[in-house]
Amino acid sequence: MIHQISAEHLTIERIGEIIYGDYKLELSEDAKQRIRRCRAYLDKKIAGNNAPVYGVTTGFGALCNVSIGSDQLSQLQINLIKSHACGTGERVPNDIVKIMMLLKIQSLSYGYSGCKLDTVQRLVAFFNNGIYPIVYKQGSLGASGDLVPLAHMCLPLLGLGEVEYQGKIIPGAEVLRKKRWKPITLASKEGLALLNGTQNMSAFAVWSLLRAQKLSDWADRIAAMSLDAFDGLSEPFIPAVHKVRPHLGQIETAERMLELLKGSQIQKNIKGHVQDPYSFRCVPQVHGAVKDTIRYVKSVIDIEVNSATDNPTVCPEEDLIISAGNFHGEPIALPIDFLSIAMSELANISERRIYRLVSGTRGLPSFLVANPGVNSGFMITQYTAASVVSLNKSLAMPSSVDSIPSCQDQEDHVSMGANAAIKLYKVILNTERVLAIELFNAAQALDFRLPLKSSPAIAKLHEEYRRVVPFILDDELMYPHIEKTIEFLRR
Repeated sequence: MIHQISAEHLTIERIGEIIYGDYKLELSEDAKQRIRRCRAYLDKKIAGNNAPVYGVTTGFGALCNVSIGSDQLSQLQINLIKSHACGTGERVPNDIVKIMMLLKIQSLSYGYSGCKLDTVQRLVAFFNNGIYPIVYKQGSLGASGDLVPLAHMCLPLLGLGEVEYQGKIIPGAEVLRKKRWKPITLASKEGLALLNGTQNMSAFAVWSLLRAQKLSDWADRIAAMSLDAFDGLSEPFIPAVHKVRPHLGQIETAERMLELLKGSQIQKNIKGHVQDPYSFRCVPQVHGAVKDTIRYVKSVIDIEVNSATDNPTVCPEEDLIISAGNFHGEPIALPIDFLSIAMSELANISERRIYRLVSGTRGLPSFLVANPGVNSGFMITQYTAASVVSLNKSLAMPSSVDSIPSCQDQEDHVSMGANAAIKLYKVILNTERVLAIELFNAAQALDFRLPLKSSPAIAKLHEEYRRVVPFILDDELMYPHIEKTIEFLRR
């Protein structure tokens, strides 16, 4: 399947389809024309203008006042990429690198960056041939864009750095030899166009949003199972309650909970209690707030991935080359931090439901032990969830409140958006783990309600889950079941 790169709006969902649907990319004729027109304008402007143009005929950062001769403009761009490849830490996962490449291609295709067509086409070729540059997570300040990770992404275009190709890590030069491609010769401004931009932060954000939306859906389904297993009440989800406080996410969640619980025999059973703990009663308010946060963050990232974010901005129509700040990550750093907080809360309330399920109340056995005494049952699953939730709380501390000046104080305020994005990635994975542990507990607890049956929706989920993870009669190794549950959520 082919996706044409064009000026048409690229949605977060479409990005997911392209990345995980094995799509190939193709530049539309309009995109090619935009790229050629901008490059021709830039070349003409340089040839007919003796005034310095930042990053084109000058050095970078605090070296912006150093003029560069025409015979050194290409080497200037090559040196930029070499010197900025200072990444460290763990590798960025391949699927996120793939999103980075797609977003960089998209941004360059608008024709405001000054890249040559063959440079953009080489990025397309890397994407289409499953060539993943080795990029490291740490190094970006999220200010002049994601300089360090984007430098690593672009090194192999020059025959430098490393890539993963066909499951093996090989030098960039080797993959070019294998494909019989020559290294790209960079023209003026091209290195800057490739390195400036928010594609690393944005790629992590897109990946996280795709996961967050799925986890939000799972959280409702798992919470409904937990509530029925806990013999909880469905009255707090009645529409009349939410009409008087009409937050959209709250209304959506209350409706979903009623839908999931519809037809449950457990709900029809006479209750010996009039109120549930907040972790059950306030699912619409908490899960709903997370939905609203995801909606907001998605709206911001949606704008970002459809933008030109390098510097200088080249505007042929206005006859302008402007050194400004579209690469600064603050517009997305704040929302990325916000999403970390929201997803941390989704795990937080999930752990509280786990605690209730193992607490030995509402007619459930302590620690959900089928054969008590010699068996500890699900006691320690709550410990694990608590450990992960505590870690999430640390990770939810906003990165965007920090700024450390760089480049001899030329770049005197930075967003730290890349650090926010890395932390969000970890929070998403941790939240998935906690929700998996809740499902593990909820399914066990629900079996103790037999012969009363839950709703058809919950019963179907329980039946599907039981094909993967069995009812635990006597103590056994628990960690494989948790891992299988995580895989179940990902399916």
